[in-house]
Order: sequence, then structure tokens, then C-alpha cells
Amino acid sequence: MPAKIWPLIFWKRTWWQQWFRVSKSTQNLATLNPRQIYILPTRWGLLYAVMLIGLLIGSINYSLSLGFYVTFLLASLGNIAMLHTWRNLVHLQVSVLKAGPVFAGDNAEITIKISESKNRPRYSIAAYFAENAHQAVVHNIAANESKLFQVPLNTSTRGLHTLPRLILNTQFPLNLLHAWAVIENPFQVLVYAKPSDLAQSQQLTIDASVQGSSQFNIGDEDFNGHKNYQFGDSPRRVDWKASSRSVGMFTKLYSGTGSSALWLDWETTDGELETRISQLTRLVMDAHASQQIYGLKLPSITLPPNNTEPHYHQALIALALLNL
Repeated sequence: MPAKIWPLIFWKRTWWQQWFRVSKSTQNLATLNPRQIYILPTRWGLLYAVMLIGLLIGSINYSLSLGFYVTFLLASLGNIAMLHTWRNLVHLQVSVLKAGPVFAGDNAEITIKISESKNRPRYSIAAYFAENAHQAVVHNIAANESKLFQVPLNTSTRGLHTLPRLILNTQFPLNLLHAWAVIENPFQVLVYAKPSDLAQSQQLTIDASVQGSSQFNIGDEDFNGHKNYQFGDSPRRVDWKASSRSVGMFTKLYSGTGSSALWLDWETTDGELETRISQLTRLVMDAHASQQIYGLKLPSITLPPNNTEPHYHQALIALALLNL
């Protein structure tokens, strides 16, 4: 098929898909009602229909009573299969539980909860996001129970993105018919900027003002007391002996020369907007991996030096949402 035909086919597909009756989430819950289930024959279903037409024509031509019997028996089987395929989707309840942040270009794992509430098991339920049919996740759902679907989502650009339409489909029980439903959910997924391949160490600047006994300048020479444990503190500095007294978790504090804070400054980068964001993203990742204390200076926000896990994600979020 000529390459110029594909854009036209894609446009037509996108155009007619907008007319689907979509199940929209209310308070993060969408229920598939009967008018939102679509059903069409598969290629095996079309072949099955052609076979029935051939049997019917042959039975009429030769006046075969047994041929009529077989033809209408198989037609009834197809009709029953249509009902069960449709019933396999109707009244399912769909909600989004979790969509963790990822870096641009990686697949996000979206946790979808699909619940059955009509006291009948559902078989071979496939879930995927629009235009990602090759990444469908298929599970069976027991009667009156729920199943978690880890549905992959391709990401390409940084920022906060609303989830695309979710498609549920099934071909149970005979693969003769394909039933599907479309769900819209306003849930959003955060995509961090894609880090550059190489970081430029000369872009790191040392802030001499944080030297000394500052909380950001943790030395290794003299013991200087305890503080309450905070998420992100290094396990090497946890005082396990003091913590074992069942009065809480404590982190050791030291004073001394320590290491100075690193400032990751927007002004020290060069290139276009996305290039500079990628460079700073790489620097944040490298500084966090080496457990350095670092701050981030952007045109719209300044994050003071720290080296905790929340600080790391806060810096990545600021870079992902940066718009100049």
C-alpha cells in the first residue's frame, strides 16, 4: 500500500472513533452500561458467516433437510456466542489506582482496577490505551471480585499528561466476535524530562556560604548529637543502638569540614529549552546518585540544597513542568 495512503486511513480512523459512546469516569469510577459496548465479527466470524451462507445455499439448491438443520444449528451457536461476548464486558467497573512518574521515552505502568459485580466470571478481558493495542494486558476476573491490570503507556514528552482513552475488549467464548468499550478518565500521569546522555561537570558550582556547621554541610569528623530520622536519610547515619530503645528512629549528626553544597544553575547551561532541561535533569540524577547535597536554580523557582528523596523528586518535577 502506498505510503501516502496511511495518513488518510489514520485520519479516518481517528475521525470515526470520536463518535463512540464513551464511558466517562465519575469520581474515578466508570461503569460499562449496555449502550457503551460495541461488537463486530472477527475475521473468523466473517469466515463463519460465509460458511453459513454457503451451507444455506447448498441446502436450498439440493433440498437437504439435514443441511437446513446444520445451518440453523450453527447460526444459533453464533447468536449465542454474540450474547456471551457482549455479556463478558457489560457492567464492568473501571478505576485508575496509580500512575507513577517516569522519564520521557519510558513506559509508564498504569494500575487499572477492573471490578465484577454481577456474580458471573469474566474471561479474557484485554485492556490497553488507544493506539497501543500491541501492549494489551489480558486477565480473567472471578465473579464479584476485582483484578489489577498493569497497563503500559508510551511517553514521549515531559509534563503532566491526562491519560488517553482506555480500551477494554474481549473475544470470548469462540473468537467469532470482538466486543469493546472505550473509557475516559481524567487521571494524570507525570512525565519527567529525558536526561541528557552526558553531564558537564563544569556546570556544577560550589556555594561557599553553606560551609561550616550548616545542616546541609554534614561532616564526618566530630559527633554532634542526634536528630529524628527523616525519610531519605542515609542508612549509614542511622544510630541503630539508640533507635532500638523503642523511642523512635534517630540519625547521627556530625560536624566538620564535610562537603559543600552544589548548585545546579539554569544560567550555566546552554542550548535550546529542552536541551537545557535535559542537562539539568542529568545533573540532578548524578548528584542524587552520589549522595551530594545540591540545590537547583531555575528562572521560576529556586530549591535550597538538600539530598533527600523528596528533594530529588521535587527537583525533577520542577524541571518537568518548567515553561518559559
